[in-house]
Amino acid sequence: MNKKYFGMSIPMLLALSIGVLAATYLGVLTTDIVGGVALMLVIGVILNEIGDRIPIWNTYVGGGLVLAFLGTAALKDYKVIPEQYIELMDQVTSDMGILNLFIIVLITGSILGLNRELMLKSFAGYIPAILGGLAGASLLGILGGMVFGVSPTETLIKYVLPVMGGGNGAGAVPLSQIYERVTGNSAGDYYSFAIAILTIANIFAIISGGVLNKIGNSKKSLTGDKTNLMRNSSEIVYTEDNYEPGIKEYVGAMLLGLTFYQVGVVFSKTLWPMVSTQVPIHQFAWMIVFVALANGLGIIPGELRTACKKMQTFFTKNMILIIMVGVGADTSLFELGAAITLSNTVMALLIVIGAILGSAIIGYFVGFYPIDSAVTAGLCMANRGGSGDIAVLGAADRMGLISYAQLSSRLGGGMVLVIGSIVFGLLL
Repeated sequence: MNKKYFGMSIPMLLALSIGVLAATYLGVLTTDIVGGVALMLVIGVILNEIGDRIPIWNTYVGGGLVLAFLGTAALKDYKVIPEQYIELMDQVTSDMGILNLFIIVLITGSILGLNRELMLKSFAGYIPAILGGLAGASLLGILGGMVFGVSPTETLIKYVLPVMGGGNGAGAVPLSQIYERVTGNSAGDYYSFAIAILTIANIFAIISGGVLNKIGNSKKSLTGDKTNLMRNSSEIVYTEDNYEPGIKEYVGAMLLGLTFYQVGVVFSKTLWPMVSTQVPIHQFAWMIVFVALANGLGIIPGELRTACKKMQTFFTKNMILIIMVGVGADTSLFELGAAITLSNTVMALLIVIGAILGSAIIGYFVGFYPIDSAVTAGLCMANRGGSGDIAVLGAADRMGLISYAQLSSRLGGGMVLVIGSIVFGLLL
């Protein structure tokens, strides 16, 4: 057989893997981005190929990408990989900014690849879809809490808000600080419980992404082409498909995305705090606003839009393995297992299901495909922020919807912080 794995034969893949793993276990793998990415690619490629061949798992759970995530977490917990290289992979993902770069490329390509009219219509209906998901999560969460003797107030404060709050750094952490400021109780106590529930919900969100993808593949009327939310629209991408960008256009596309991000940082860290310190807006949210504005005004040349779209495709299909491994290196299955009680598990599951149903129903009424609305406005609210978005979209095979996912995690998460500050004040 001449089957290729990412362009490599089995002997070549084995030879490259042995070389990297030998350096790892001899302790001489370089502790920089070069060594980190090499190890992450070896782990990601191997686990991805295995996961894509496991029956049921490859259809309903998310296949190779989810196994790359959970498998890396297991390798970490059982100390199969030396601790220094687990820390390296985590640093490559977060401190060295690979995750940010990945999201930047995907946001730029996905927004600039949308027809302007379609983009404006879909963004306009997206906030109601997010609120629908939040309402559905609250309703089913409260019903589940009543079964286990948890009051509606406690359910909202300790279960629903942390899960739907935009992840860890943008959700659970600031919610715990708001909780302490309003109630005088320990932020640490709130955070330790909130992050446990959020982690359980994140796993359910990833698995649900794979299930929704299967449903969408079976029921074509429930979904679009996985890059578009709006029904009854065939104008999804620009028409410069015959243009083949040169090297300089790709450099320009990269600079374009990186600059939009830096402008977002300026607004998030400097300009917006002059207006409001109570409602922080993440730099990715600002970036989405400015990329969408540039697209709406038609000021980006067609060749750069094409280059951005092609770069997004490359990152989506290949570089995502690095991200999934990096997220796994920051996840502990042991900690997750310790938090898994019957009540916590069922309530987290109900909150995720409520987010799916609420966002799908409201999304349908505002003109969205229900599957795609449920994945972005629902599941990407109920996960661990930026890394959770990548995992959910990867499992759902909808990486082209990253801009909407980031709106959920960033703007949606900000909405939850505002709601949380009000709820803490009124109910506690």
